[in-house]
Amino acid sequence: MFASILIFLLVLSVLVLAHEFGHFWVARKNGIWVEEFGFGLPPRVFGKKIGETIYSINLFPFGGFVRLHGENNEEEIEDPKRAFLGKSKKVRFAVIIAGVVMNFLLAVFAFAIIYSFSGIPRDTALVKVIDIASGSPAQSGGVVVGDIVKKVDGIEVKSVDGFIKRVEEKKGKRIEIEIENEKKIKLTPRENPPEGEGPLGVVISTTEIYFPPVWQRPFYGIYYGFKDALFWGKTVILGFGSMLTNLFRGVVPQDVAGPVGIFAVTSEAAKIGVLALINFIGILSVNLAILNILPFPALDGGRLLFIFIEKTIGRKVLPKVEAIIHSIGMIVLLLLLLAITAHDIRRLIAAGSISGFIENIIR
Repeated sequence: MFASILIFLLVLSVLVLAHEFGHFWVARKNGIWVEEFGFGLPPRVFGKKIGETIYSINLFPFGGFVRLHGENNEEEIEDPKRAFLGKSKKVRFAVIIAGVVMNFLLAVFAFAIIYSFSGIPRDTALVKVIDIASGSPAQSGGVVVGDIVKKVDGIEVKSVDGFIKRVEEKKGKRIEIEIENEKKIKLTPRENPPEGEGPLGVVISTTEIYFPPVWQRPFYGIYYGFKDALFWGKTVILGFGSMLTNLFRGVVPQDVAGPVGIFAVTSEAAKIGVLALINFIGILSVNLAILNILPFPALDGGRLLFIFIEKTIGRKVLPKVEAIIHSIGMIVLLLLLLAITAHDIRRLIAAGSISGFIENIIR
């Protein structure tokens, strides 16, 4: 358990520090005084001043922050030229969006590592049998793992969808499958196969894993890592959309997980191996990027919203008013976090184990 907690804190630290470093780096590049770079949420447990910035560790390890000079209150500004509020909308936008960009880049980097070590997928246009269910028509007919299907009832197939379509059309009827070595097998696809199995009981794929030269792998990894980050970003956005829709309908989402849920999944990923854990970090990083861009007070998206309001009305919202709104948003987020955590703990106790808890989340 102690090792799991350390891994969880390490994963959380990587995500938060990457996000906050984005804010920190862009702020410094634009001449803004960074007063504090904090891991976790206040109150402060430990802090050390290096140069002009305090680097702190705070009590609640569920986030982080960068405190910029003149970020919320014009009256407290000591150095107007280095104050956040004194910078242009363009600079403030860049500082705020930098955290989201860093989380997205972290996800790309994590996925790139996976592809660099696990190989690059490519489509072969060859329908290959990669698994066969016990007692299935395919096993009875003599199909073996590794067979490449060329034709179904005389019609050439070059894709998974094409193969499935031909077999589905012939359920309950005798068909002939031609294998690459000119072997022909006659089978009858089941009309009502067992759950999780198809009519023939085969798992097929047109994808193979290949390993390009070592010097090329990082480039391939970044390309496919970028595609994976976009895929997970789309998935997360659709998930948020579905959750909000259900909330408006009065349905409380059951598959939302908080820190306890993330801890459970992190522990299980770590048991599988380092690559599984890195892959999970990539997925979490995309989630964090999307979450932070939401236009809710205290989140990066909420701060961006005030910049858009300023651009629309032609003047700034009073910093004190904005600060109060963000403070209220933070309180709401903390209460929501506590509620989700309590719900996670109840589900974990009811499940009786971490693996059972994760199965409940997935369902």
